[in-house]
Amino acid sequence: MSDVRHVLVLPDRDAAEEVAEELADRFGVAEEPQLVRDALAGEDDAEDAQWLVVVEDAAGQLDPAALDEFAAGYDGWLEKP
Repeated sequence: MSDVRHVLVLPDRDAAEEVAEELADRFGVAEEPQLVRDALAGEDDAEDAQWLVVVEDAAGQLDPAALDEFAAGYDGWLEKP
């Protein structure tokens, strides 16, 4: 398995930034995760946005269950492919 992309969905920017920083220490992620603001459908208010942390896993070595559990600690989840 190779070229896997994991998308963690977080409730706000602060949580997304924390998760992105922790990924290197916790999972040995070498490449900087990408943070993306995801406005909820039909919502114009900046507060009504989720934040996505996109993790490239070229070697396919990250455990999706562990990532999901990690994101859950920040009131988030791992987006299922």
